[in-house]
Amino acid sequence: MQAVIRLHTPQGRRESGLILAEGPAAVGEAVISGVAVDELFVTAAARHRFGEIIDRVGDSAATVIEVSEAVMSVLAETNSPQGMVATCRWTPVTLAEAMAAGTSSVILERASDPGNAGTIIRTADAVGAGGVVLTEGSVDPSNGKCVRASAGSIFHLPISIGVTISRAIEQARSAGQTVVAATGDGEEDLVEWLAGRPQDASLCWIFGSEAHGVSAEARDGAEARLRIPILGRAESLNVASAAAVCLYAAVWRQHGRLKTDPES
Repeated sequence: MQAVIRLHTPQGRRESGLILAEGPAAVGEAVISGVAVDELFVTAAARHRFGEIIDRVGDSAATVIEVSEAVMSVLAETNSPQGMVATCRWTPVTLAEAMAAGTSSVILERASDPGNAGTIIRTADAVGAGGVVLTEGSVDPSNGKCVRASAGSIFHLPISIGVTISRAIEQARSAGQTVVAATGDGEEDLVEWLAGRPQDASLCWIFGSEAHGVSAEARDGAEARLRIPILGRAESLNVASAAAVCLYAAVWRQHGRLKTDPES
């Protein structure tokens, strides 16, 4: 049990090569994605409620261990666990793998909030992005809160970590991606800028931290700095919300669903 509790810490995850997936959503997505599950801890109630997921984990040769509610409360990281915690083998990929040619990608620059990072990973997965890069100084994406916020998308997407923003931008360009930074004071309107791009353009989106936004280096390295129009009295959008707007606007443009020509 102590080995599982150590996975609550970055050092424990690094040394073991394991991360925790908590709850049926994350565990189910890990299994569907072919991620190796070493052990699954379940309560009697969860075994009854989520039998199909547990059977699939068992079929993968993982060890299924039934534990009490008291033990589950120690193994889980949430205050109200859903009775299911799995140890999964997960490792980040290289920068080149996260930014493959012919795809679009997302750079999270010094993203410190695990909930926002996980939500953006989930959105990137939903729009079909090729990968996500977290620069140095960002939260560890294997953080339990980040894994839960991603709803299992961490197991779907190639994710690279710990690189400098300059290296990430250089790799995006090498992959043929146009680098754009989302910032509240951007010189160009998001939709107007997208209207002037080819529908099949591969884009690399940079989103900064909630507190500081994108850095001067990221601004200078981007081909465009885009703003989302604020029509009401809100000062700004949460970074995860802003990322969702940008990524879906781009994918709708790509598929011809964002009508940018008033005469079309």
